[in-house]
Amino acid sequence: MRSAAAERFSHRSGLGGAGPRSTAGSGRPPPRAYRGGVSTPETPAAGSVTTTADVAADVTGPPAGDPRAAGGARAPRDSSRVAPPARRLARAVVTEDVLSVAEHAAAVEDPAAGAVVTFGGVVRDHDHGARVTRLEYSAHPSAGRVVEEVAREVLAAHPVDALAVSHRTGALEVGDVAFAVAVAAAHRREAFAACEEVVEEVKARLPVWKRQVLADGGAEWVGMP
Repeated sequence: MRSAAAERFSHRSGLGGAGPRSTAGSGRPPPRAYRGGVSTPETPAAGSVTTTADVAADVTGPPAGDPRAAGGARAPRDSSRVAPPARRLARAVVTEDVLSVAEHAAAVEDPAAGAVVTFGGVVRDHDHGARVTRLEYSAHPSAGRVVEEVAREVLAAHPVDALAVSHRTGALEVGDVAFAVAVAAAHRREAFAACEEVVEEVKARLPVWKRQVLADGGAEWVGMP
């Protein structure tokens, strides 16, 4: 399926330093491409995927009571926590308003969070060899409900403290953020996993379509049923 959106992904350790590799120390691959290629700039930019991680050991596996642990062995307990994950839904909307990845990161701030992972799906200037000047997103009336459903499902399945997700509609210029996600968790592993699941599920299930306006005067619809 054709698209004019790209994603920017970088990793910043809580110990300092920055670089383009998103999987360093996490043991997990980065979220897959936002209907297009992956850009990994040397310096993180606005709308990039960024993490700030603590140095505590990660705890793998779903927590006790998690639906994924049903019928199996009891999941390891995160002994570093003093309270269960808050699983707070900070934001889940489809909107015509301008999106800011930084605002999503601020919305999920939590004293218990040692990692914040963000994703920004950004409009790029090309698609399959053609120059793109802008995108025009249209959404079904149920789109807002679908985004909230995905967010709540992810919160129930992952031991995270807070989650924020938004998808934009209307006319977007090159460089605008079309899709923003932020997840806060005690450890980077949980935050990365939850962020990836939100991105993939929203892209698979959200009833949103877009019209790509091309530099040669042409236009095409993408994602139409």
